[in-house]
Amino acid sequence: MKTIRRRFRAAVRLGAAASVLALATGAMAQNPNLNSNTWPYATKGHSPVLAVVGDIACQPGETEPTGEKAGENCDAPKAPYTSTSLWQSQEATANQIEAMQPDAVALLGDLQYQVGQYSDFQGSFNLTYGAFKFLERPAPGNHEFYDEHGATGVAGYGYFSYFNGFLIDTTGAPLTATIPDPCPAGLVWTDPNPPSPASAPASPCGYPGVTTPVPQPIPRADGQAGHFEEPPNGVGIGVGDGWYSYNLGSWHLISLNIECSTQPGGCDNTNGSWLNKEYEWLKNDLAANQSLCTLAYWHQPTFSATNGITQEGSTAQLFWQLLYEYNADLVLNGHDHLYARYRPLNPSGNYDPYKGIREFIVGTGGETLDPIVLTPVTAAQSTSANPETNQEDPGGNVNFNAENLQAYTGDYWGVMALTLNPFGYTWDFESALAGPVAAINGPTFPVPTANGGYSDKGAGTCHGGPFNRFF
Repeated sequence: MKTIRRRFRAAVRLGAAASVLALATGAMAQNPNLNSNTWPYATKGHSPVLAVVGDIACQPGETEPTGEKAGENCDAPKAPYTSTSLWQSQEATANQIEAMQPDAVALLGDLQYQVGQYSDFQGSFNLTYGAFKFLERPAPGNHEFYDEHGATGVAGYGYFSYFNGFLIDTTGAPLTATIPDPCPAGLVWTDPNPPSPASAPASPCGYPGVTTPVPQPIPRADGQAGHFEEPPNGVGIGVGDGWYSYNLGSWHLISLNIECSTQPGGCDNTNGSWLNKEYEWLKNDLAANQSLCTLAYWHQPTFSATNGITQEGSTAQLFWQLLYEYNADLVLNGHDHLYARYRPLNPSGNYDPYKGIREFIVGTGGETLDPIVLTPVTAAQSTSANPETNQEDPGGNVNFNAENLQAYTGDYWGVMALTLNPFGYTWDFESALAGPVAAINGPTFPVPTANGGYSDKGAGTCHGGPFNRFF
């Protein structure tokens, strides 16, 4: 046992050295000096690079459909920029990925606005991010499942149809289903202990659907986005599980689905049948994992840099607890339209430099940006417009972000390059466009670069996974 421990500690020391060295050579994550003829097929010979981003594709069209929130279409300039449309910001982050030449792309949810209809995936997301679709490892977000900004949701049908493909009839036309509103009026919180019961909306989706449901292709059961289960006899709404895991280099990566509100049993962490199924799958996946380094990603974060914890984010503490018990290293989230890096934390949100998991939020793929919140806010300032005094962490620490955020900005779009070394990792977040005309979304740290852009780089060492589980 002592010999094993010594060997592991030696490996960790070597991994730390490798991680630091990779900061010098790992700049190739954003600007690789690779033969242009090798990517995206022959990428061996280096530690794999994972491009990380979420909250990406604007809704196509010059105007919003009737009943939807104004100003969210692709064409209008978005503050803090005066001439940049969401078409441009989305394309700029896609250009970053192309220049990065990654081995895979982790997509952190809300890939297509407003509700992820298949036609919108084809008319927006596919125009830019479709260039490297086969490298993408997606996780879904609330905009793929729920009613959003007045649009009626499609319960993941568009998301699964885009990534898994869809069923066709004998003429080659897609088989379609008209999805009943997944968030009908009167649907209430299913968690008996939601984060803020007094302010819970009538629907966990937040925005009741008001438009006529649009028929969607029927997804194939299995594929790039994970499993989709059609309803028995075709009656009702299909259930999109959408969780899966894969290995990249020496790392184990896990994509999860936290969009639980409209799934069977909802977000009830005791009696929710769908959530319990995912929890058991994750537990078994981690128990079988033999990798030294592990990361997991899903959409809605447990710790929010924009003061916007959701019921789903609070529920995701279940994931944090399992990942912590099995010595995972990183959690990647979107939903907050900003970039943030936390110091290593335990599942309760306490600083843990030895076993803590580092959370990154990279919701900067192209959609309208959100403010960084470091101090307690009033009800009027709350991003959810609900009378909550704190939404930074489920524990209610009103100084949580001020104590735990190490890097943050709400004024820049961009993609993070995560280099997965054998015993550690390096990260490199770079802004996608020139600096904004004004900083309007709270503080930024580190300070912007000389040319007005933003950069955050660093290195970390893995915990050792199953080989350090008993020490």
